[in-house]
Amino acid sequence: MSQQTRTRPDASAHALSEVYDTALLDLDGVVYAGGEAIAHAVDALAVARGGGMHLAYVTNNAFRTPDAVAEHLTELGVPAEASDVITSAQAVARLIADQVPGGSRILVVGGDGLRVALRERGLVPVESADDDPVAVVQGYGGPDLAWGRFAEASYAVARGVPWFASNTDLTIPSARGIAPGNGAAVEVVRIATGAEPPQVAGKPLPPMHRETILRTGAERPLVVGDRLDTDIEGANVGGVDSLLVLTGVTDGAQLLAAAPKHRPTYVDADLRGLLGGQPEVAEAGGGFVCGGWTAAVRGGELVVEGEGAAVDGLRALCAAAWTYAGDGACGLDASKALDGVGL
Repeated sequence: MSQQTRTRPDASAHALSEVYDTALLDLDGVVYAGGEAIAHAVDALAVARGGGMHLAYVTNNAFRTPDAVAEHLTELGVPAEASDVITSAQAVARLIADQVPGGSRILVVGGDGLRVALRERGLVPVESADDDPVAVVQGYGGPDLAWGRFAEASYAVARGVPWFASNTDLTIPSARGIAPGNGAAVEVVRIATGAEPPQVAGKPLPPMHRETILRTGAERPLVVGDRLDTDIEGANVGGVDSLLVLTGVTDGAQLLAAAPKHRPTYVDADLRGLLGGQPEVAEAGGGFVCGGWTAAVRGGELVVEGEGAAVDGLRALCAAAWTYAGDGACGLDASKALDGVGL
């Protein structure tokens, strides 16, 4: 399955881990959730790595340093070095460094990940709007970020200090559910100041893709993520292929309704999708066939018939919905069809 409703021919005959040299893996909702490994992730990544695929971990979460992320992954059974981790903190630090003199003071609203990334670029993190910063940067600061940090950002932004954000994800997965993300924190400052939105580095925007390619040297990358508006859109912006896994925030209904910029090349239940080929979705008899399922739009309704793996039914439904929608988003009610495939 792809935006053109068919997989690349080699992806139907070979495992994705053989077709692509580097997996650019999102973390929250893909490798782990709430700090714990997602089912099948550890074993699937071990097999992919053992087969020669380079694994890089690309996260919009700017809170932790690459060292801390790598240590956490290793504890979960996914061996990683700091150099395998690319964060939006690194991307925004480079974005800022391209615009200000070396040694400049930057007001930080966020965690250690931002401070370490700024120092790596020769910039000086400061804590107060009265420290004469030349820029303000916001990144996810964890659940205990003090409210006064937003006030410091607001004072500086209101004075006209240039404003940057690591990312603007409104939510972040946690062990207890979906929590407010950095985008919600950015909105606090925007509302308080009436300022224009900040310059943003993270997925889906080009600075993050640039940072990832610079740090990994990937030639045939595959973006692997759970979010349509960051991971998948970012892959499409960068002109690279993508795999959506259904272990995070995106469900079947959201996928079927996706506009072109949010449509992945491939979809699978979890990271085991790296280890096999992606089955063809073929057009036949006015519908689309994948595995034992046939999906179509009839009388303005998405319908599906057959049996087999639920994800094959979803692939067939995507082809039918996206072909019907063309360059727009599919507005058809998908609930009955998704029930039909067991999703």
